[in-house]
Amino acid sequence: QVQLVESGGGSVQAGGSLTLSCAASGYTGSRYCMAWFRQPPGKDREGVAVICSDGMTSYGDSVKGRFTISKDNAKNTLALQMNSLKPEDTAMYYCAAAVRWLDYYTRLNPARYNAWGQGTQVTVSS
Repeated sequence: QVQLVESGGGSVQAGGSLTLSCAASGYTGSRYCMAWFRQPPGKDREGVAVICSDGMTSYGDSVKGRFTISKDNAKNTLALQMNSLKPEDTAMYYCAAAVRWLDYYTRLNPARYNAWGQGTQVTVSS
């Protein structure tokens, strides 16, 4: 069973940076996608960034050019570097994993993921 534990959330002023980390354990197999999602209060969960075993990455339109996803395979950790943060980036951020092949255009769909972390809060003040 895949287990995911996020860390690194916090409060920051607009224009600042934060790095989120996700420690993953319990999965096997060579095909996977790992992703970050976020959910602002009262809104639906949305895809932020994803990286898959084929090496491809994908980003939500609102974070392109500001956020970078990366994975350390030796340490089984996923990271999200967030720069130029905006108040609208305020949300609970979740790490998620799908231990199977996902079609490229579905990789930011939360319904495609079956393992989730508990979430870490990011608050950006203006």
